[in-house]
Amino acid sequence: MGMETVYIDATNHRVGRLATRVAKMLLENKNVIILNAEKAVFLGEFKKVVQRWKDWMEIRTLTNPRRGPFHHVRPDLFLKRRIRGMLPSYWKHKRSRVVFRRLKVYIGVPEKFKNAPKQVIRDAIIDPSSGKCKFVYLKDLCKALGWTPRREPV
Repeated sequence: MGMETVYIDATNHRVGRLATRVAKMLLENKNVIILNAEKAVFLGEFKKVVQRWKDWMEIRTLTNPRRGPFHHVRPDLFLKRRIRGMLPSYWKHKRSRVVFRRLKVYIGVPEKFKNAPKQVIRDAIIDPSSGKCKFVYLKDLCKALGWTPRREPV
């Protein structure tokens, strides 16, 4: 019997809640594939959310910048790093590194996953049409941080 594979459509899912639930799934020995990473959301006003992450992007080492920390601005890598932070002491435990390799995050939906059954994480999803809360799509945040989306060939 093989490992269970879980497909999650990140559209309108809050990044933090999504990250914790996915980390738990990974630790339960499941393969997790996240689709539409750019449509995940952060709650809050656009300016405040962007300013918080711009401040975070300035964190670096003064001795040798090539040693890190490395901050990704591409939505799939950005989300993957948030999930990695939810795993127990990533660099200290071999299990966390092994588990992390079972995670795949994609911008959009690749052709091979078009018909896959997508799961929704109930406590992580928001209703954007209600107008009750302000939010920022991960795509817009990453663009504000310097990401330039690649154009698809016509």
